[in-house]
Amino acid sequence: MSSGMGLSRVLFCCLALLPARAPACDLALVLAVDVSGSVDAGEYRLQMDGLAAGLRDSVVSEALVRGRAQVLLMQWSGSSRQEVSIPWVEVTSFDALEVLAERIEAAPRPWQNYSTAIGEALMQALPHFDDVADCDRRVIDVSGDGPSNEGMPPDDVRQRLKDAGITVNAIAIEQSSPDLTAYFYEHVIRGEGAFVVTANSFEDYPERIRRKLLREVAQQTAGVLPLQ
Repeated sequence: MSSGMGLSRVLFCCLALLPARAPACDLALVLAVDVSGSVDAGEYRLQMDGLAAGLRDSVVSEALVRGRAQVLLMQWSGSSRQEVSIPWVEVTSFDALEVLAERIEAAPRPWQNYSTAIGEALMQALPHFDDVADCDRRVIDVSGDGPSNEGMPPDDVRQRLKDAGITVNAIAIEQSSPDLTAYFYEHVIRGEGAFVVTANSFEDYPERIRRKLLREVAQQTAGVLPLQ
């Protein structure tokens, strides 16, 4: 054996012993839940339980685990009322995802009597992505049952979100706002493949958020996703 071949084999063996590089994070996902005054206690419960159930969906959970996704829960209402209820959680296993789902189910509601400040919620979510800079995709998942009526208009945040490479998707709960899907489509969502899912009522929310999560983790296509 030549000395050159021997050296190559030694280098190969040494490299093989090095720990494998962990796969990069595919998705950083902020779950931004509306807890404004128009959401009563039962409707709040439908949102939180529905969100946890959606994360437990077999397709959603597998995609999140495979992609080593980072997930953050934010609850929001009027101006100056946005709370990170669960900081970034790295979903590296099904056990980690189950713990996250249980934390969402148990998260206390911080407010219940205030207005709807969607632009403020988006602005508060934006800097948190600095903590997960290695993730390939950055998405804010906004739920809401009414248009923004306080604080910074959501349109004013669009350029900052674009500069940060953040996509905003939405679920429009049209129980008391029948044109909310159109409003979200025109003023809230942004980014390549951004979309709106419609829920006719809070009772529809669990199935609608499951569909929304499925699309976010696996199907990046643009437009409004109609109720079917």
